[in-house]
Amino acid sequence: MRHATLHQLKIFQVVARHLSFTRAAEELYLTQPTVSIQIKQLTQIVGLPLLEQVGKRVFLTGIGRELLSVCHNMFEGLSRFEMVVADMKGVKAGKLQLGVITTAQYFVPRLLGPFCEKFPGIDVSIKVVNRERMLQRITDNEDDLYILGQPSEQMDVWVKPFLNNPLVVIAPASHPLAASKSISPQRIAEEPFLMREWGSGTRLATEWFFNERNLPLKIRMELGSNEAIKQAVAGGLGIAVLSAHTLALEKIGDELTVLDVQGFPIMRQWHVAHSKGKQLSVVANTFLEFLLQESKAIAQHHLPQAVHDFA
Repeated sequence: MRHATLHQLKIFQVVARHLSFTRAAEELYLTQPTVSIQIKQLTQIVGLPLLEQVGKRVFLTGIGRELLSVCHNMFEGLSRFEMVVADMKGVKAGKLQLGVITTAQYFVPRLLGPFCEKFPGIDVSIKVVNRERMLQRITDNEDDLYILGQPSEQMDVWVKPFLNNPLVVIAPASHPLAASKSISPQRIAEEPFLMREWGSGTRLATEWFFNERNLPLKIRMELGSNEAIKQAVAGGLGIAVLSAHTLALEKIGDELTVLDVQGFPIMRQWHVAHSKGKQLSVVANTFLEFLLQESKAIAQHHLPQAVHDFA
């Protein structure tokens, strides 16, 4: 194994996690042929097959599982070593891997600007995923910290709320209810709704709100991103419930408006989390402290005035 490279072992670890050459290539920003060649070379070094393909599915062999365990221990050891070196140097330098839920991508990059300016030696990598993939990444301990809405109660994680996440009802600026005040939930439930995919945190909160009032929703369309929903709302296809943070760059009143609905905004919270028992690096602790300190500034500067008015 002395001829195997760290690069090859890292590629193998990612392929083994996804059990997919295509998804591994996407995560590593490599071509699929490059991933295949590196795995083939590593297999030749080991002298036994690490992966086997049955139909279109990829499985780890017994020796593949043994090597994956070695990779986990080795890369965790290297991370701890980097943490010790950073501690001894007394500097804030190293790598930070963040898992970010899709809706949080509207404010996290803005937060990272001043963070990276303050700590230029820290290299930050962000993985933006939906709720289902986020929960899987937490289970697999793939990142240093996670930023998400409501964590699953069944997960063994350390979690702390750091920022309000108001959910608002948006409609086209020309909507007949745009100028109305204190619209009843019964009236708004008569409108066609545009929803995120099943399992989305925003969708779960929306359905809970109306289910509690025994109000069935008329779901016209399901869309896979907040941007697609905003465009569909602006096009007059229906109304939607979205996090106010998704409207941070919008000029409320031009194409979209926030409706004044009784019971809204639904005030949820953003949480920062990590696997319980995880020993955070100096870099991860530095970001965590920065995040908790700057959360008030985020709320004040990155929400539309219409949200502050209704809240």
